Amino acid sequence: MSKVQGRLRIAVQKSGRLAERSLDLVRDAGLRVMKGANDLLYRVENYPIDLLRVRDDDIPTFVADGVCDLGVVGENVLEEARNGGPQAEILMPLGFGKCTLKVATPPSLDYAGPASLEDRRIATSYPRILKRWLESRGVSADIVTMRGAVEVAPRLKLAHAICDLVSTGATLEANGLIAQETVFDSQAVLIRSPQAPEPELQHLLDSIIERMSGVVASQGAKYVMLNAPRAALDRITALLPGAGSPTVMPLSGRDDAVAVHAVCQEAVFWETLEKLKAEGASAILVLPIEKMM
Repeated sequence: MSKVQGRLRIAVQKSGRLAERSLDLVRDAGLRVMKGANDLLYRVENYPIDLLRVRDDDIPTFVADGVCDLGVVGENVLEEARNGGPQAEILMPLGFGKCTLKVATPPSLDYAGPASLEDRRIATSYPRILKRWLESRGVSADIVTMRGAVEVAPRLKLAHAICDLVSTGATLEANGLIAQETVFDSQAVLIRSPQAPEPELQHLLDSIIERMSGVVASQGAKYVMLNAPRAALDRITALLPGAGSPTVMPLSGRDDAVAVHAVCQEAVFWETLEKLKAEGASAILVLPIEKMM
């Protein structure tokens, strides 16, 4: 598979935990996606862009080799694909698909740190990441590569421990396993090919990256408006989570109070509103932000 002249390509997961969120990111960036003649290739109606829907472990290779210009992939998949050849560049974390690669053991294994894994068999779907982690801790172990159902390996006597992705921990608990060590923290990331696009497509590529950055920046961000007594202004603005310099405006007919508008990059909880009110803030409004650049 090679590039199509005059078009950009973006690789996304065809199915799995990142698939829908990846499509949402593309759509939120203003790309009108149309389903193609097959499930592999979707067309973008309003720009010369193709959406390639593939297996997640193919995305790092497609982007690194220049088949695709951009890709959305789990950082764990990207790290596992790292083998010393051409590498895709991570442009930004995307804030979804968060999980952790952990070592987990059954209660029968008396675990007292990484040294407890010496000469043990460890089942995993991420042998390269696990190997690098073990080597960094001076541990020699036998890595058993599995492509699924890793959590059953100790029960079937295939391995003494496992190294697997954990989101909630429910699967480990259901299989009687205890999470012991964090090997790798992961989330979805936007990656770019080391090969430049055609010169006439560079501006479009830069624009899409900037739009996606704006989508990510607006996730969880809130626009807060309130009225504040001038005497309490410093205390009230200090309570606004993740806000930069707020906009402060006079209130008509009042010298003792001002209007405060701020973009909060962090979650605004009810407890925050209660603290603001306790400091004298009133008419507090918290609004979602759809786009931000």
